[in-house]
Formats: sequence, C-alpha cells, structure tokens
Amino acid sequence: MIQLVVKKGRETFGEFDFTKDKINIGRLPQNDIVLSMGGISRKHANIELQRDGYVLTKMSEHSEVLVGDESIESCVLSDGDVITIEPFTIRVSIQEPGEEKATAEKIKRPKRWAVPYGEDMSDEKVDYILTHAPFKDIDESAFTAAAPLKGILRNDARIVKYNSGNIIIREGDYGNSAFFILQGSVKVVLGKGRQGLPPSLLGRSKKKSKGVLSALAQLWTNNKMPEVRNAKAYNQTSSKKKGKRNNRITLQGVPSVFDKYNTAHLVEGQIFGEIAAMSRTPRTATVVANEDIELVEIRWQGLRDIRKRAKELKEHIDKIYRQNNLRFQIQETPMFRNLSSEQLDIIVQNTIFETFGDFEWNRDFKKAAKRGIGKEPIIAQEDDYPSGVYMIRSGFARLSQKYGHGHRTLAYLGGGHIYGLEEIAHNWRSKKQVCFQKSLRAVGYTDVLIIPTKIMEDIVLPSLPPKDLPELIDPSKASKKNEALDNTEQLEKIGSHLMEFLVENRFINGTATMMINLERCTRCDDCVRACAAAHDNNPKFLRHGPQVDQVMIANACMHCADPVCMLGCPTGAIHRDALQGQVIVNDITCIGCATCANSCPYNNIRMVEIRDSSGNFILENETNKPIVKATKCDLCVDQLGGPACQRACPHDALKRIDMTNLETLANWISR
Repeated sequence: MIQLVVKKGRETFGEFDFTKDKINIGRLPQNDIVLSMGGISRKHANIELQRDGYVLTKMSEHSEVLVGDESIESCVLSDGDVITIEPFTIRVSIQEPGEEKATAEKIKRPKRWAVPYGEDMSDEKVDYILTHAPFKDIDESAFTAAAPLKGILRNDARIVKYNSGNIIIREGDYGNSAFFILQGSVKVVLGKGRQGLPPSLLGRSKKKSKGVLSALAQLWTNNKMPEVRNAKAYNQTSSKKKGKRNNRITLQGVPSVFDKYNTAHLVEGQIFGEIAAMSRTPRTATVVANEDIELVEIRWQGLRDIRKRAKELKEHIDKIYRQNNLRFQIQETPMFRNLSSEQLDIIVQNTIFETFGDFEWNRDFKKAAKRGIGKEPIIAQEDDYPSGVYMIRSGFARLSQKYGHGHRTLAYLGGGHIYGLEEIAHNWRSKKQVCFQKSLRAVGYTDVLIIPTKIMEDIVLPSLPPKDLPELIDPSKASKKNEALDNTEQLEKIGSHLMEFLVENRFINGTATMMINLERCTRCDDCVRACAAAHDNNPKFLRHGPQVDQVMIANACMHCADPVCMLGCPTGAIHRDALQGQVIVNDITCIGCATCANSCPYNNIRMVEIRDSSGNFILENETNKPIVKATKCDLCVDQLGGPACQRACPHDALKRIDMTNLETLANWISR
C-alpha cells in the first residue's frame, strides 16, 4: 500500500491511500490525483508498482518533477520521499503487507515563549524593571492580553550584570538584542576599524569549524532518512547556555585604554544596541562597562512589540538616537571629519530623518516588483532643485536616469552611500546652477538622513580641501558618467538587462547569492550532493530559480544585508551569527510557524516535517500532526573551506557572490 499526502504550502490538499498498481497525476479530472494549476501538464506523472517497487515517472517533457531536491525522469520511490510538482508537494509513505511501523514519538509543539530569554526571570524581577526608566512611564493598558508588557519582559528580557572593564558588545558583531542601563554607566568607544579598539583587545577569534576527521566522518555517519532530529532535545526547555554569560572579555587598564580613544558616556535610563538589533545590521561601536553595572537585555522581538504599544519608549529611543548615534554616524562620514564639535552639533540638530517604503517591505514586494520602477517611492527626482545631501542609513535605493520614455538603472546605493553631493558642491562653486542629475528611488525600504543644502554650503563644503570636492558637472556629459559610484566599467560588463533584473527583484540584497552559469552547468547535481553530505543528508537549497541571460539565481539563502526573514520570528530562532553574520536557524527554538518562510521574498526558506532516528515523523502530542521546522542554507558555517556547493562544482559554474561588490559580480559575468 502507498499513501500520498498532497500539500500546497502548509495547507493539506488531500490524503490518498492506494492499493492499485498505477496512479496517474495531472491536471485532467480523470487522473487519480488531480492538480488543477497552471503550469501542470494534463498527464504530468504517474506512479506504478513494478518489480523494484513503486516507480515515479515524468510523463511530460515540458514539465519538472523533483524527488527531494533532484529533478528526475524516472526513479524508484522510498518511504518518506517528498515529490515536488510546483506548487504542490507529495509526501510518500510505503507500507508492505503485514508491516507495522514503530510508534512515532510525540512532543509538545514549541511556542513563542517556551524558552524564555532569561532562565531565572521572575515576577519580582519584572516588577523591579518596571521601577526604572523608561519602563516606569509605559502605560500597561496599551498592551494586549496575548502579549502584555509584563509577559514581554518576563520572556523576552533578562537582567544581566557586568563588572568594570567587561566588553558588553563589540563593534562589527551582529546582535539581536538591545540594552537598557538600570544601574551604573558604560563607555561607548567611538571610531571603527583602525580608529577603534584593536582586535587583540576585543578578543576576536575565528569560528570553530569541523576538523578534517569530523568532516570526513560525515560521509558515513549521516542519517539515511531526511530531516532526522533528536526528539528528546525539544523537551529540554531549559537553555544549555548556563555559564556562558561569564565567558566575558575584560579590558585591562580601563582608564588608560579610554584615554587613548574617543568615547561617549551613557548612564542609567539610556539604551544602546537598539540600532543594530532593529535594523539587522552589525554593531556600530564597542561598549564597555565603566563600573560594575546592571542592565536589562531585551531581544529585538520584545523591543519591537513594546515600541508598537508604547509611544513613550519610541520617543525615548528616537531622542537617544539623535543625541548619540546620529552624532557617531556623522563623525564617521569622511566629509564631516574636519568639523568642530560646535559645527557637528548644528548638523545634528538640522538633520532630517526620512523613511521611504515599508520596513516590512517583504509583505508585498513581489507585487511591487511586477509594477516596476514607476511604482517605487521617489526619494529625490532628476531635474528637481538639490535641497540637500542624502545619506543612506539602511536599506537600498535605485539610482536611475531618464532614458527615452522611461528610466534606466545606473546603480544601487546601500548603507553609507551619499547622493546629491556633486550637485550641491557644483552650485556652491559655479554660477551655472544644475538640478539633480539622477533620480533616487527606494527599493523596498530605505532609511535616509538629509543634510539641508544651506548647512552644507555654510559649514561642510568650506571645511573640505579642494582635492576632496567633486568635479564640476558638465550637464552635456553627466548622462555618461555615474559620479555617485565609480563603477561604469563594471556596469557595462554586467549589462543593463541583468542589472535591471537584479535590482527590480532585489537580489542586490544578498551577500552570498548563489549564481549559476547555465552555459557551464551540466546539471550533474554535485553541488546538491555536497550540500547534503555537509548537512546530515539534508540539502539546504534547491537547484532551480529565476533565470535571466543564461544566469540562474538559485533558491538558496542569500544571507541578505537586510534579512527580512527575521522580522516576524516570534522566538528569535532565525538570527545572525554574532561573529560572521550568517543568517542561521536555531532548530530547538523554531516553533514551525513559517513566518520566516512566508517573509522571505525569494522563497529560500522551506518548512520540513522532521523525523526521529527510526525514520518516523515526530508528531505533536495533541493533534498527531507532524512537527515542522524551518530549514535553509547556513553557508556551511561549521565546515572547512566554506560553502560545499561552490567547492564541489566541477565546472566552475556556481559561485556565491556578495552583490554589494559589483567588481566581483562583473568579473564573474564576463569570464
């Protein structure tokens, strides 16, 4: 007997038990399993009982059938196989006559607060937090019964203590939490890279990868069944991180260290770490305990929920940002480095915050992408008066120029890029005034800082040496040059068609986008097998995806600069690796809600039904339905040599590319 469970997404489409020898699948109503969907052939595939077992055969040469992650023409099915006929999946269960399967293990379905952020949080500690600013001023009645303020603090926060000299957060690390100071004070070390604390003081270390023997052992120790888990691990709700908080890095000779670097002083009631936690970006500064201190650490999901309900906290955070973080960011921008403290104060007070698009842009991004460039929010428009310099704080923006009856993309700008400086500097020095030479549009979501033109002309431009000023603009030649980014040669190599495709579909968001040259790819699937070998027989990507100009963008996690998959995760299971920044999933705290999979605009996260070591599905004890977990590429974070898929390709057809590096992309395209 064979049982086929058909699903469309997470919804069960039908469960079918067959004892017959042949089962037809397709769009026609006379099929045994009818899949009424465009793109599915009338007779798409069949399953036939033969001497070797149940054999799946593709019936249409224009269709595609996957078993696991491999495209097949015909293959013998095994118990537990998953057939994919987009957008449907079919789970196969084969039972021989008289065979009785082992009893499946059952567990409670994980919930958001099944694993609290702080193991020892109590009602008394929550009440203690509520006696301190800014929490004491928050109106508890504004919160819902499902997520009350005390519940958020009890489960999404924890009280932590640091000794004088302890490093709390390090510049460049990724973090998913913010800190409120309850007692004591901290020093924020300003300056990045060479101007910040050296790696030796910060305790930098390389992430431990598997050794050579461990890597080789994967070849014979991997499970034969897909998605096998240890069911007992999910019943251990207490965290295994006990004692980890004591493994802290301490600066020796704190006063002398602080004397050598530019620092800021934060005291009780102030917050730090919120920008990186909420914007999914690296920490911008190192923070060190100035004395023995007590903090509330709150993971970003809790901070997000409190900000939604507490206007006071949102205003408090915005005020702190203007007082501290904005000044830090401006000081780090090269064109402001020659200014005095008083001049910086004037710029901070006059800087305008603007947000274009939606922070949760992934919700309707696919629809917006189909509408094209004309529907993207305009930040600044070609031929308009240059009203200020635009600094991209986070997100991405499209730089375009009029071309015929439309616009063509010249480049895209990310965090740290500047728009409008050339035009304002030209008008300051020349009587021949010019307007903006290009348009700037938000791609999904863009956060910008605007320095007004008058401030630039009165304070900033006079402070710049002549050699640092942009060249004067010749409007007749401006269309041939992109002053914002010196990448004209790279853009020509990439080609306008491919560039438009990458920007409109926001593949520019990827820092490790899997690109496949279809002219070199022989469909050998060595990349898929290498991925499976590195992940306990579970491939973490699908070797198919959107194509343009003989280039495929595979359905593999791109480890985005702006990973919106993290937006709605209620437990923080999907997060950045603190040291290297890969986006990874904590299998223990994942509750299978599929929020991350639904949020990913690129369909690069899959929800899988997990099994025990016997191959049986692990079931929820109340509903008897299989437990599901999110799975995705982890960029082989624990493997020697990096991504196995790229190393395994025998034809150099596959490469993981940081899309923020146009030179690397251009060189790969033009090989």
